[in-house]
Amino acid sequence: MSLRSTLGLAALVALIAIPLAAWALVKPVRTLAPELEGLSCADRVCVDDASRRAEALALYRDAGEFVHSSIGELESLPRAVFCATRECSEKFGATRAHAYTMGTFAIVIGDRAWRPYYVRHELIHHLQNERLGSLRNWLFMPVWFREGMAYSLSRDPRDPLPEPLQGYRARFNAWFKDIGPAQLWTQAQEL
Repeated sequence: MSLRSTLGLAALVALIAIPLAAWALVKPVRTLAPELEGLSCADRVCVDDASRRAEALALYRDAGEFVHSSIGELESLPRAVFCATRECSEKFGATRAHAYTMGTFAIVIGDRAWRPYYVRHELIHHLQNERLGSLRNWLFMPVWFREGMAYSLSRDPRDPLPEPLQGYRARFNAWFKDIGPAQLWTQAQEL
């Protein structure tokens, strides 16, 4: 076998192996095609339990309207993966964190997060990613801003939250009180 053939074969193996490894090891990647994990998707909402589709759609719709009317307009709605079972939550990596946001592409709501404030929280992160940029928001924005805003403006009723989350919410609330809603995104750019 020639060097050229060997390199070509190695490239082909890599082209196949890398996506498969990502699918197996990086659970958020599965939001790209949740149907491959047995979910059914319609209207940007994917569920593992079809009997709870209406509930998932209502939670998603209401959260979107809430964020739009009280915080800011979403440029686009992300795909929403709603896991009703622990098995689904484990497939998508929503176990320790009950829910998470995947850039501006998707949100995942685990089996313990089917509450309005959790869905609002994740859509607030989606809005932060749209307004501030996903990488900047994740890597460079202060955690107290990122998480404090999501816990505060989602109207999360848990009080107190476990630390350090309660401290993040308190710090955001103090900052937000000083700048007000009209200056939220302008001032966030300065952080």
